Parts: sequence; structure tokens; C-alpha cells
Amino acid sequence: MMIAFELVASHLRGKLLKHCYLLIIALSACSGPGEFDAVAAPAANQGIPVRLASVQLRSDNELLRFSSISRVRQRAFLTFQVGGVIQSRTVELGDHVAAGQTLMTLYSPSLQPAAEAAQFRLEQLESDKIQADRELERLNTLYERGVIPLQELEQQATRSQALVSAVSNARATAQQAMSLLNEAELVAPFSGTVEQILLEPGEFAQPGQAVIRVSSSAQLEAEIRVPAHLTEGLSLGQSLSAWRSLASGMSDDATFTVTILEIGQSSTGDVSLYPVVVGLPEQHTRTGEALEVGVPRRNDAALIIPMSAVMRSADGLTVFQSVNNRVTRVAIEVEQLQGEFAVIRPGVLSEGAQVVYAGLTRLADGDLIEVLP
Repeated sequence: MMIAFELVASHLRGKLLKHCYLLIIALSACSGPGEFDAVAAPAANQGIPVRLASVQLRSDNELLRFSSISRVRQRAFLTFQVGGVIQSRTVELGDHVAAGQTLMTLYSPSLQPAAEAAQFRLEQLESDKIQADRELERLNTLYERGVIPLQELEQQATRSQALVSAVSNARATAQQAMSLLNEAELVAPFSGTVEQILLEPGEFAQPGQAVIRVSSSAQLEAEIRVPAHLTEGLSLGQSLSAWRSLASGMSDDATFTVTILEIGQSSTGDVSLYPVVVGLPEQHTRTGEALEVGVPRRNDAALIIPMSAVMRSADGLTVFQSVNNRVTRVAIEVEQLQGEFAVIRPGVLSEGAQVVYAGLTRLADGDLIEVLP
């Protein structure tokens, strides 16, 4: 009897353990994945760490100084328009000359004969034209009397008209020959000082070869070369500040005003620098003096962002804008660069907008972010 009771109890314990095991499996099957991943969930929802910068509206009136050398504004290398041997020179280096004064004479054996021949030809044709006109008047009288036919009168009228064209051509040829003869004298185009003598009497001068350099100190100027974006804010007649360069040994404290005379429309050389010529006051500068001219970097307010926030994509330049800790890719237009900042065109971004400038490589459009200090 005792043995039978122990067998029944053992059987009941086995069934109870089996039912408990099945119940645990059933509960496990009914449970959702979120209950087991509750610890890992915060890591999955954590944003990508980045740093943000605000779009700033900055008004920058900084003056950038550009070095230059003062020079005379009116200057010229004088040349002969014809070739020949320099016959005489009437000035010395450093002489002051007046406008129209003869500086050099040239000898060319063909100029004088050519001018004389052209003048003789002109005078001969003019004489022939006078005689032809007289003959035309005589024949016209005879025709009116019925002595000669109309055909003879018309032939004389044609000869007289042809001589009109011949005289005109001869006169132009004579004037050209006389102009070339006058080119044998080199005259000063303006009042100034002889700065350089390049050829001496007895030497042969080619047509167009510089022989004397003359300059006038009536007005001084200086040329600076600036980047293209700085020329946009400049205009003819605008006043700029200037200083004597420290390299000249003069005090840098004295500021004087210069005026913009010319603004280049194209760059020269290997770098994109544009020439700007300014007029200098005579009482403050001398020829060949080193000086600096101040050009304002920007006179109006501009939206700026860090250069590190700008990305280049297939669609152009973009930035990641942060709104409620999520980023959106925004297309921008960069007008110019100012050091570590980019000046952007007003549009999608406005003052105070937040853009990502650190941590860009891990971001995609719509990502959640964590802002680092």
C-alpha cells in the first residue's frame, strides 16, 4: 500500500514539471521583441554626435592694404613712324621740355625726294585740270555756234572730270609724303621731363622703336591689384585711404585720400587679380615712393557660415541644417570666401539658422543628431 502511494506521487510530480515547462515556452512565444530589447532600445534611438554653428549676419568694414609704387600718370615712350639714322638730339636727360618742342631729328634719304615728287605731281595735275577746264569752255562756245559736234564736247568733259579724280588722289599722296617727312622730327606730345634716352645720334631707329621716354609730373598715380570680389564694391571717383609704406622710411601715421581713376575689367598674369589705378595728391607723394592703399573688404551686411559646414555634392554646394535635432540637406550659393568663413546668398537659410560644421561624414538627410558642446 505504501509503495503504491509513492508511485502515484512520483507520477504527479513529473506531470507538474512538464506542464510548468510548457507554460514557460508558451509565455516566451507570446512575448514581443521589445520586452527583451528594452535595454538596447536607448542605444538605437541615440542621435549622431555633431557640432552646430549659427548663420550670422555680419557687416564687415575691414580695410585691406595693398602695396604699390607712385608713378606719373602722363608718360610716353616716343617713337619715329619711319626708319632712319638719328641725325641730332636737342635735349639731355632730365631736361624739362614743352609741348611741341623738337627733341630729335631723323635722316632718311627717301623721305625728301618722295615728298618733292608727290608735290610736283600734284602741281602738274592741277595745271592740267585748269587747261582742261579752259578747253571745255572753248568747245562749249563752239558747240553752241554749231561749229563742232556734241561728241567732241562730251569727250572733253570726260577728260576734265577724270582730272578732278587725279588731282584728288595726287593731293592725298602729297599730304601723306609730307606727313612722313614731318615724322623725321620727334616732338614732345606734352610738357614734361626727359626720363630716358634710348638711342643716340648716328644710331639707326626702326619704325615704332622707342627712342626717348618723357613723363609729366602734373599728376601722380599708383596701381594696385586686387581680387575680383573687391572690385565689385568700387566705383570711379570713389575716395580711398592711403598711407606711406613703412618700407619708404616715412611715418605710417599720416593718412591721405586718393581717388579711383581706373578699374580693370580683366585679370592679368597667372592669378585672378584686377588692376585698380588711383590718383595721388601731389603734396603728399613723390614719384617712385612706396605706399599702401586701403580697399574695403565689404561695406554691406552678409550671411556667413563656417567653411567646414559647406559640402560639395552632385547637385552643387549644400549644408546640413538642424531643426528639432534632425538634419536636412539644404542647397546654398557661396558668393565669396572671407578667411575661414563663406559668404552665402540669402535664400533658404536666414540669420540664426543652425548648420552642422563637425561630424558631417556620418550624416544623411533626416538623421537624428546629438548636439555636442
